Amino acid sequence: MTSTPAGRPARGWKRPVLILVGFAVLVGGGAALAWPMLFGRNNPTATYQFATVARGDIEDVVTATGTLQPREYVDVGAQVSGQLKKIHVEVGSMVEAGDLLGEIDSTVYLSKVDAARAQLRNLRAQLKEREAQVALAQIQFKRQTALMAEDATTTETLQTADATLKSAEAQLEALRAQIEQYESTLRGDEANLQYARIMSPMSGTVVSVTARQGQTLNTNQSAPTILRVADLSTMTVQTQVSEADVSRLRLGMAAYFTTLGSKGKRWYGKLTKIEPTPTVTNNVVLYNALFDVPNDDGQLMTQMTAQVFFVVAEAKDVLQIPVAALNQGGRPQRRADGASPPTRPAGAGGTRRVTVKVLKADNTLEDRQIEVGVSNRVQTQVVSGLEEGEQVVSGLAAAAAANSAAGGNRPAGPPPRL
Repeated sequence: MTSTPAGRPARGWKRPVLILVGFAVLVGGGAALAWPMLFGRNNPTATYQFATVARGDIEDVVTATGTLQPREYVDVGAQVSGQLKKIHVEVGSMVEAGDLLGEIDSTVYLSKVDAARAQLRNLRAQLKEREAQVALAQIQFKRQTALMAEDATTTETLQTADATLKSAEAQLEALRAQIEQYESTLRGDEANLQYARIMSPMSGTVVSVTARQGQTLNTNQSAPTILRVADLSTMTVQTQVSEADVSRLRLGMAAYFTTLGSKGKRWYGKLTKIEPTPTVTNNVVLYNALFDVPNDDGQLMTQMTAQVFFVVAEAKDVLQIPVAALNQGGRPQRRADGASPPTRPAGAGGTRRVTVKVLKADNTLEDRQIEVGVSNRVQTQVVSGLEEGEQVVSGLAAAAAANSAAGGNRPAGPPPRL
């Protein structure tokens, strides 16, 4: 046994005491942290997350992506072949119906018109000659008829006069038909000459020019497009809706959209058309849904991308809670015979009954049945059963959720006595 010098206390007992004190501190701290998880039912605010019943607007929508196109537009093309001599407009030009857009070299068409007009004048001169011959033949036939009545001529002479008259009339009729044919040819040549001047078929804005000045256009192979004129005062939104959501759409339903860079501004319209034939892209079936929106300020442009929302249902300034709160209600109680009690039917206007956990004033939870209406993926409308400002369980607290995920749940109750 080791002795210590007289008058000096022994130091061997200090280390065990320090170890015991440190252990007690660790145990106490761990107990303080674990207490809400192990015995949280006595303190719901430590076990659950809560959401406050508040007022606001709620929408149930079908989302889709679309593009903007002018509702009315026309591709202006060339109806005659030739060199594009001049383009009088450019992209962005405002035009009225009948304005000159471009010109095709009309030398060939002008020469055809001149030739047809000259030929027509020649035929009309021949017509006058034929008419004079017919008039002379009629006079001779009448004279021979009168002489025959007095036996002053022969039958053969009368027959010759009659044949001459009929021949002159036939030649006159043939010449008139030939004149009509040339008149028709002239109208065609004049139309082609007119087509060399390309006019705007409608009022609007030139949104694209695909041809170039000096380019040779050949209409015998295909109808070349020179430019497009569109009325940008009304735009059509063409969206593609998945087959899972298209059944929720109905004609006349409200719709709105936003564009990139619009800073949240909404444009509103009503669904006007759902095309029955889908487009299939990478085995995804999509249906085209279209609606029109006014564009008086000109902010909407062709081929803009639109994030579209079709409003299936909406409610303004109503009480609402998170959808997650609907999954926290208690299970329905069993009857004495072991069967579940019958569920209450949904209320009018598409409402239904659900059970939620409500935090009472005494810091305890109450299972309460409420009536909900319009719902989306985040919020749901409270029709009845809750008051503004009340709190409902919306999920587990972070510590309780982690403990549950780790399988560390223990029966609730008071701490064990030591």
